[in-house]
Amino acid sequence: MGETVRPDDLGADLGEKATLLQFSSAFCAPCRATRRILGEVSDMVEGVAHVELDAEAHLDLVRRLKIVRTPTVLVLDEAGRVVRRATGAPRKPDVIAALGEAIP
Repeated sequence: MGETVRPDDLGADLGEKATLLQFSSAFCAPCRATRRILGEVSDMVEGVAHVELDAEAHLDLVRRLKIVRTPTVLVLDEAGRVVRRATGAPRKPDVIAALGEAIP
């Protein structure tokens, strides 16, 4: 995918090992379920951060990363490189599998 996200893009630190970056919008019901799932996974896996951004408040980043719907989740490695992306509410096993690609 090649795109890199920096802490100053997020207004938050990247995870020590990986970051689950969630783009949400105010009236998005699947975004709430996604927030819960990603929060549970980041609590389970040491060194993984979950960062949720309001897509409307981060339009430059949304355009740069070609985010077209919410929720969109990007899995970032420790350097902020996008290694996986998915739209819609994810399943917990899929998130854990995607982290396996990001964490060496």
